[in-house]
Amino acid sequence: MPVTSSPEHDVSELLGRHWRTLADYFGTFRKRFGQAPTRLLEAIEYSLMAGGKRLRPALVLECWRACISRGQPIHPPSNDGIDHGGVSRSALAAAAAIELIHTFSLVHDDLPAMDDDDLRRGRPTNHKVFGEAMAILAGDAMVTMAFEVLAEDADPSVAPALVRELAHASGLQGMIGGQVLDMEGENKSLQLDQLKRLHGMKTGALLTAACRLGAIAAGADGSTLNAVTEFGRHLGLAFQIVDDLLDVTSTPQQLGKATRKDAGKGKNTYPSLLGLQASRLEADQQLAAALQALQCLGDSAATLGMLARFVVGRNR
Repeated sequence: MPVTSSPEHDVSELLGRHWRTLADYFGTFRKRFGQAPTRLLEAIEYSLMAGGKRLRPALVLECWRACISRGQPIHPPSNDGIDHGGVSRSALAAAAAIELIHTFSLVHDDLPAMDDDDLRRGRPTNHKVFGEAMAILAGDAMVTMAFEVLAEDADPSVAPALVRELAHASGLQGMIGGQVLDMEGENKSLQLDQLKRLHGMKTGALLTAACRLGAIAAGADGSTLNAVTEFGRHLGLAFQIVDDLLDVTSTPQQLGKATRKDAGKGKNTYPSLLGLQASRLEADQQLAAALQALQCLGDSAATLGMLARFVVGRNR
């Protein structure tokens, strides 16, 4: 009888393959930014090269692949050669940029002025190793690196759109704005629609952007871009619901970071508003909506569906 791999194994292999491609790209940064202070580069590498699922760059690359495989895009990137791991230079730059932004957000979230965490991805947080000032500067530097990478490495025909997309998703009306709403909502009772807005900005915006960046790098037409946008929006909400559940049901050893800290800070979460069972049901409903959005992409979106099921399955 042939041995078949499990979906979890398939996702782990996929994420690992994409990370190896991205790690090779990040490996050029020492030379690329060689005039930077050594200690700053060390602080950046400490967090950027740590563990983690690397879901956001994987979504960029898989959305790019799904859109490319559908046929001729309406506005194909010009002179955008296929590079590392069979991925276009524009898609790779977008994947690197979103991982830089995501890692910056983690470094700053862990600071004493924010969530004051000592553990991230199974080891001491950046400020515990390098000090608060260097952690702040390392996060700042990763933001500028993200946009420099897009400006220099993405094809000129799509670079402006990629820059605009990432800036919007990570800025005032996206991730950073969502973090502000999260802070302002502490020790207050939010309504469910307010919580959805908060998480749609804080978490969902960057996950949605990951999908859109891949489609933009592929020169996808409007209907395809709309499909991956809806997929990303529902996946982002499902991801946050599952994160809320894991904070309640998992141990620090399982997650590689502190757990049960949301309740201690008076944060609004899905389990606190809906309870565990209703939160799991809501995550499943968001997953179903995400998969429905992919139907128009056909078989080319099979891997995206696998990634979405993996995200929601983490709380089982």
